[in-house]
Amino acid sequence: RGALRRRRPARGAAGLGSRLGGSRAACHRRRRARRRGGIRAHRRRALPRRRRQVARPARRRHRPPRSRNARAGGARRSLARPPPPRPRRRRGPRNRSRRLEPDPLTEPRPVKTFSRILALPLLALPLAACGDSHAPAAVAALQPVAVRIASAGRLAAADHTEISGTVAAGRSTDVSSRVMAMITAVHVELGDSVAAGQTLLSIDPTTAEGQLAQAEGGLAQARAALVLATRNHERFQALAATESASELELDMARMQFEQAAGAVKQAEGAVSAARSVARESSVRAPFAGRVAARFAEVGDLAAPGRPLVRIESQAGRRLVVEVPESLAAAASLVSGAAITVTLDARPDLGQLAGTVIEVSPGPDPVTHAFTVKIDLPSGADSPSIAAGSAGRAFLPLGQRDSVVVPREAIVRSGGLDLVVVRDEQGLAQSRVVTLGAATADGRVEVLSGLAGDESLALGLAVAPPLGTPLEVTP
Repeated sequence: RGALRRRRPARGAAGLGSRLGGSRAACHRRRRARRRGGIRAHRRRALPRRRRQVARPARRRHRPPRSRNARAGGARRSLARPPPPRPRRRRGPRNRSRRLEPDPLTEPRPVKTFSRILALPLLALPLAACGDSHAPAAVAALQPVAVRIASAGRLAAADHTEISGTVAAGRSTDVSSRVMAMITAVHVELGDSVAAGQTLLSIDPTTAEGQLAQAEGGLAQARAALVLATRNHERFQALAATESASELELDMARMQFEQAAGAVKQAEGAVSAARSVARESSVRAPFAGRVAARFAEVGDLAAPGRPLVRIESQAGRRLVVEVPESLAAAASLVSGAAITVTLDARPDLGQLAGTVIEVSPGPDPVTHAFTVKIDLPSGADSPSIAAGSAGRAFLPLGQRDSVVVPREAIVRSGGLDLVVVRDEQGLAQSRVVTLGAATADGRVEVLSGLAGDESLALGLAVAPPLGTPLEVTP
């Protein structure tokens, strides 16, 4: 242990100089040398490139603390022999890769493609010029097409809007029972025609018959009490005439008589109600019509307010539409107004003249639309027009100026409606148009695509190419 112990440096100027490794000037020289060495090591300029994975040095394991003499000796050796300068790595901006400038001796110089990219459009110009030189020849090669010419016209037509609706029966009701009892039989099927008063369902009458018997028993008791009260009242009247009964006793007898008479009337009303309920054990049709829906089966429990069968009248049909509040004022919807109606189930009927019979006083708070019911004419009362089928109503919105063209001028191509216009040079130009309703004289309304003063080619099955000469034939 004594041999391993090192000599402690002497205290004083000599000892201090040996510990610091020389004078202060020598320390500064060594520091400058380390800086110069770092600069030389990184003489090349760093350029952006993918960052390389630099292996981190392994962590030093924890070493036990050395003795004081060992630490002093290590410090003296580090000051006496300075470590070689470590090259400093220059940090670039974050999240960007770095690459070094290529070495002209070992790596080839990269090819500059910027000038080549700029040269491509310049090379394309002569080619484009060559292509344009053949364009007049292509136009000149188009053969003229002989067509008939008609002019687009303008027509003041009635403006209207189309609103879809649902056909409903003139009269419809949901039949229910007034008795809470079990359904024992159902006598109708869906779609059957029924007469007024016909039995639709049968309900278990046990409950209703029990209530009727109880009401009749109460009526018998009330009548017996009335007979006794009547005799007592007559007896006290006779005693009061001979001054054998007091006025109080006479008043009591009169009150009992009146109470018994009221009880009899109450019991008679209960019997009438029980008999009415007993009659409800058979659910009957309120009017003649057709069974539109059935909501109950045998064994279900019938209850007051629960619909069992829906009956619709066969005579009379109406179209129910929902008109937005933005159109209700413009259409002037009032009771008795004439509205044109079409039915999808009967296209053979064409346009029907309907009459507004009902308009809701205000719009619905959810849909913001008015409910309008339009009565259909007698020709639409056929049973083939079932309630629930679709229909359309055309609401008038006033007059408007529209463009109309002959039907022969319309060319269908790729799902689009086209017209071929002959310009001032007599060449063909195709235009896409939006068609509207057809007029009575065989023309079609054009909503967009034409101004109304164009010359149109007629009788073309296919639109000719752009710039094709058009020859007018009579």
